[in-house]
Amino acid sequence: MAKELAAARDVLNAFGENYSRDIERAYLADRPLAHEAANGQVRPAILAMKAEQGIREIGQERASQFVARWQKLGRETKQNYERGDMGSYHATRSRITDMAKSLQRDPQLESLLANRKNELGIGTISGRSLGSELAFRHGLDLGRGRGLGI
Repeated sequence: MAKELAAARDVLNAFGENYSRDIERAYLADRPLAHEAANGQVRPAILAMKAEQGIREIGQERASQFVARWQKLGRETKQNYERGDMGSYHATRSRITDMAKSLQRDPQLESLLANRKNELGIGTISGRSLGSELAFRHGLDLGRGRGLGI
């Protein structure tokens, strides 16, 4: 059965990237949809698959916007510090902090960004959530040395 499933996924993905994933998510969201498609009523399944594709693409766009904004604020922070403009430096760091904290309230975006850690300046895995790791990497959160006199 695993071979047949893999072959079916390959056929679907030949028509478009991630089509198999989109249709599987559509089937999970609406169980009778698979039975309808098996009985020849494929139009509702195709529409559901397209809807899942739209949701996925919107999520990817949100992740791209987050990365672009994060990188821009990182550059601004560095430039403000180098110029000695501490007011702007602190304001930009505050916006970076808000972005890192926003991931705690948006687990979908955090999971989409998990594959883009290098673009966010995270190279190693520490066990922290992505939002906590971003805050720590930019000195916005305290690490293990807190309270130990280190």
